[in-house]
Amino acid sequence: MALLLVMVAFFSATDAEHESAALHMTQADWQEEDTPAIQELPLAVDSRALPLAWQPVELPLALPIALLRQADSASNAGATRTTWLRLSARNLPATLAPLGLYGARIKTDGSIAVYANGRLVQRAQVQGPLWNSTRTPLWVLLGKTPDGAPLNEILLRLEHSRSAQVAVSSLWLGPVGALEGRYRMRQWLQQELPAMLSAAFMAVGVFALFVWFKRRHDTGYLLFFNLATTSFLRSLHFYVGVPIANDWFAWLTVNSLFWLVAVVHFALRQLHGRPLGWLTFAVVGWTVLIGVLTLPGLAILRNTPQVTPLIYIGAALMGVAVAVVGGVSAWRRSSEGRLVAAGIGVCVLLGVSDWLLQNNFVSPEGWYLGAYTNAVTFIVFGALMYRRYVNAIAEVEQVNASLAQRLRAREAELDRSHQRLREVEKLQTISDERQRLMQDMHDGLGSSLISAIRSVEGGGMSDDKVSQLLKSCLDDLKLTIDSMEPLEDDLLLLLATLRYRLGPRLESSGVALQWNVQELPALDWLDPTSALHILRIVQESIANILRHTRATEIRVGTAAEPSGVRVTIEDNGQGFDVEKAMSEAGGRGMQNQQRRAQVVGGAVSWRSGLEGTLFTLWLPLKRGGPAA
Repeated sequence: MALLLVMVAFFSATDAEHESAALHMTQADWQEEDTPAIQELPLAVDSRALPLAWQPVELPLALPIALLRQADSASNAGATRTTWLRLSARNLPATLAPLGLYGARIKTDGSIAVYANGRLVQRAQVQGPLWNSTRTPLWVLLGKTPDGAPLNEILLRLEHSRSAQVAVSSLWLGPVGALEGRYRMRQWLQQELPAMLSAAFMAVGVFALFVWFKRRHDTGYLLFFNLATTSFLRSLHFYVGVPIANDWFAWLTVNSLFWLVAVVHFALRQLHGRPLGWLTFAVVGWTVLIGVLTLPGLAILRNTPQVTPLIYIGAALMGVAVAVVGGVSAWRRSSEGRLVAAGIGVCVLLGVSDWLLQNNFVSPEGWYLGAYTNAVTFIVFGALMYRRYVNAIAEVEQVNASLAQRLRAREAELDRSHQRLREVEKLQTISDERQRLMQDMHDGLGSSLISAIRSVEGGGMSDDKVSQLLKSCLDDLKLTIDSMEPLEDDLLLLLATLRYRLGPRLESSGVALQWNVQELPALDWLDPTSALHILRIVQESIANILRHTRATEIRVGTAAEPSGVRVTIEDNGQGFDVEKAMSEAGGRGMQNQQRRAQVVGGAVSWRSGLEGTLFTLWLPLKRGGPAA
């Protein structure tokens, strides 16, 4: 609408330029003649040969007919009337440029013919209703006369039904370059721009329909599609470029106005949440009734200049009722409903202005604003969709912010819980380690010391044996301390520690130690408890060699396997019967070795013969992995 006002102001500002180059024709002679039927259009007309019934009139010319007297008798129902307008071009400024004839509007329901100096230069719509004639400005290119004579007279021949309301705006005659821009701008504002807006509205409506296919519970998108469709159908007759004489097309364009108001009513109901059963019944009933009465097959109410204006009055009253009742219902319930009610009120006002212009109550040089009802409806419902879209984004952002805040609170709570668990785990680990050390010292070091004390007190042990026993106790204590050192999953480091502790004892016993170890993979389960079990197993094996085999050489080796590692201890001493040793009471150390190996998920084995004994300790790479 603002663009339309700007363009009108532009036209007013350029009138002075047109007056200097063109002739503004505001005076004409007028007469009418009745004919029994449509006449063949003559190629040339001499105004002097027409009846001498000319009457001077001023342009713009609007011939109002009272609505109650529009309907002629049945005998005249098919009669036609020809209106002649004669305009003088003698005051046209001299120019060599091609001439054009421009008029803002010529209203008729039949043919339009233009004669220059009696010669036919343009005709439009030979017969039948001309749907878009009232919105299509007149534009005629006037060629030079065959004899080269100057242009003196222009005749307009309007053929129409007897009850039609004829209207002619003031005309401009002058160079094409001075008038063509004015014609094209009005053509664009009255037809092309509304057509583009209507097509855009329809495109968005089709998009809303596909959205509704995915969100069937949200009927707002379906209502938006119906609104776009009815708006497009309602304004279709504004833009049709070819004459259409189909009764069904007329029925569609008339009834789509009622459909549009009904769809707006249902949209308002959804917004303000009130059923308004009585108004819904009236709107639907009136829409269906008009649709049935105007059906071409029944021919109860024909689409004629006598009847259609009265039908449009009913549509205007229906629109006012929907706007007022919907606005009142939504006043405290829905701001969106108030906006829609205001929008339909504006559309009703635009439609009323068109009705006044169509029925010659206002100057034919006015503007048809009803073509912009699509733009108003598009803006109103587009604003609703935009608002809902923005609100949806805001709600999503708010939900995301709330979730982020809750997540941070939960993370802080989990962090505090983790700290408490770590503290508890640390305390539990210290307690377990203390318990383990106490148990180990009680079973190992404590038992050895008690045995040594009893032997010394009983006098049954020599000093050398007591010294040996105490050294063994000291080794046990050192191994217990070494097991608490950080090993970083390195078995070789653990064995190297054992070698460092047992080296002096082996050297004093005259036993040579050969260290044949290779790189081993890390054992991620090697904690202090497991380390102490491994040290005890290897220590017990070396102690058995020193006590029983009389060996002079011990070879310690390691090997890596796909599922574990092997530690081997081999001596060159006298062998023994493994099964017999395991079954006797003296085989308790070997049984302890088996028990400790099972605790860490490993296994031990012995192979003994005349050339010595081979002890093997197998340990898994992963706790719970495949067995040896």
